[in-house]
This record gives sequence, structure tokens and C-alpha cells, in this order.
Amino acid sequence: MSQPLGLDELTYAVYRFALGRPGCTSEDVLGGLDAPRDAVQRSMDRLLDLSLLRTLSGTLVPAKPSLALRTVLQQRQAEIMRRQQEFADIKEAADRLAEEYEVAQPSASHSGWERLESQAAVLARMERLAARATADCMSLLPAETVGEESLLARRPLDQHMLERGLSVWNIHLESVYNDRAALGYARRLVRDGGRVGTVPTLPMWLVVYDRATALVPIDPRNPGAGAVQVSGAGFLAGLVALFERLCETMRPLDSLHGGAQDQPTSMEKELLRLMGQGLTDEAVRKKLGVGLRTARRMIADLMERLDARSRFEAGANAVDRGWLQPCACGSDRALPARQDEPSSEGTLAPGILRAVSPL
Repeated sequence: MSQPLGLDELTYAVYRFALGRPGCTSEDVLGGLDAPRDAVQRSMDRLLDLSLLRTLSGTLVPAKPSLALRTVLQQRQAEIMRRQQEFADIKEAADRLAEEYEVAQPSASHSGWERLESQAAVLARMERLAARATADCMSLLPAETVGEESLLARRPLDQHMLERGLSVWNIHLESVYNDRAALGYARRLVRDGGRVGTVPTLPMWLVVYDRATALVPIDPRNPGAGAVQVSGAGFLAGLVALFERLCETMRPLDSLHGGAQDQPTSMEKELLRLMGQGLTDEAVRKKLGVGLRTARRMIADLMERLDARSRFEAGANAVDRGWLQPCACGSDRALPARQDEPSSEGTLAPGILRAVSPL
């Protein structure tokens, strides 16, 4: 009992002194205890504050503890109620500000879409849509969109949606395991109840709220250029179908790789497919979300496993082993080089593989 009330041994001794000497005065207590007078005075003041002692005609009268403590409890209860009222007032003020914020937001000037031409505008719109969401939120997160700053901005939005019982789905690149901040964010989302998976490549950044409103990049090659908010059944049907198709092929975060040890992983199959399209090493590494050295190391490892001395031979051996197969839409004509990416020796026999796909 004494610890929550802040009664130390000296204060308890003062109370017992007054109990054993009815009609004693403050001076009697100060001179009757073997302790410094200022310490004894502080103990008496503490007992008076707690109403365990009261003064009557110059004497100190001990109070009945049950009555004194009832007074203390009433005082504490009044303080708690006061703080609760302060909290309610703050919450009401915050709600009013939130309403004013919503009213101040610009309405879409175009039917079905609206341009958001800065990162600040995109974040503000994500906050608004996340607060209004009632069912789910689905996101595609390529490597260039999962910087530490953007993750810090997304985390409270994800947390708030999960606390409200919404389903939150994120799909990352498999290269997320090379990014400590992004991997920590993904694992925390899983611990909080979200769903997270990985795929070898992603077409673009995408966030879909309630399968009714989506944010897509203005320029997929430049995430800082802003986003476009789109709505309407026609737009959303395709975007949701894209997300669901990727969900079918994604690997849950931190799941173990299956299959025989000498078989290529899904990322390696995708690497072979991209190289078979005639992409350079630089273009391949951008698609996979890895560094150039990592991409070249993966290519060298595949060539060794395929017992190939050239990229041409690696492509042929990959087809022979069944790691790649021609697409039904394949043609006998080599794919043209991309205009924005010059051809180089770092491509996988596009004239032979043409259009191929991983098994």
C-alpha cells in the first residue's frame, strides 16, 4: 500500500509516532524522531497532503486510513476524468480538421481520372484513399518505389487499414531480399496481418483501393513524375486482373524454394526470358530490380550450369533442357532491338530463341 502512495520508512514512522502520542504537535514530531528535521517536515507534509494527518487546534490528529484513501481515490478519479475529457476534446478538434482537409481537397476535373503531379500530392491522395477504404488495398511495389522515405510514409497507412480489418496485399520484386529497409517493411506487414509475396519482375507501380480506385504512375520509368488516379469499371477490371494474375504466380515472403537443386529459380527463368527477348544486361537488371554486377553474376552462373561457352549456346541449352519453351505466338523473325537500349554482346541469342517463355 505504501509504495503507490509514496510513503517511505520515515513517513510511515511519522504516522506511527502521531498514532502513539495523541495530541502531539508538529514540534513534538520534529524533536521525537532520530532524523534530520527537514526530512521529518517533508514526511509530515506528505501525510497532510494525503489527509492521513490533519491539524486540529495546533495538534496532529491521524486520520482513519480507509477514509483518507477514499479521498485520495476520488481525487485521482477526478484527475483521470479530466484527462479523458481533454483527450475527447483533442479528438473532436482533430476530426474537425480532418473534415476541413477533405473539403479542401480538389475534386477530379476529368471523368474517371485525375493527374497528381508531385510526390506530395500522391502521398496526400494515398492518405485520403486509405482512410476511406472499406475492404482491401492491393499494391505492386517495384524496387524504385520502395525507398526508405516512401516506406516510412506507407507504414502508418498500412497499419491503420489493418487495424480497421481491411485486407492489405503487397507484391514486391524477389530482389527485395537484397534491400534491408524494404525487407523489414515487408516482414513487419506480414507480422501485422498483411499478405506479402514476391515475383521476378513487375510491370509498374500500382495501388488499388477497394477494387474501385487505383493510382498508376504518370511515367513508369520515373516514379517522381507523379501518378494518375483512375476509377471506373473498365479501368479497374484490367488492373485488378493484372494483380490477381501476379498473385497466382507470386511466392509468399520468406517461403522456401522448392524443386530440384539444379533447376532454375523463378527469377532465373525470368532472366533467361528477358535475355531471350534481346534485352541488354542493363535492361535485364532494371526489370529484375538488381544491380548490374548481380545480374551479370547470375548470367555467369547460369552459363556455367548450362555448360555453355557463349550466350548463344546457353540459350540453345536452356531450350534443350526444358527451362525455356517457344511461345505459341513465336515467329521466325528475330526481335528488333529496343530503341531506348542499344544492342550489345550482353544478350541471349535473340535470333535463335526469338520469343520464349519459362516453363
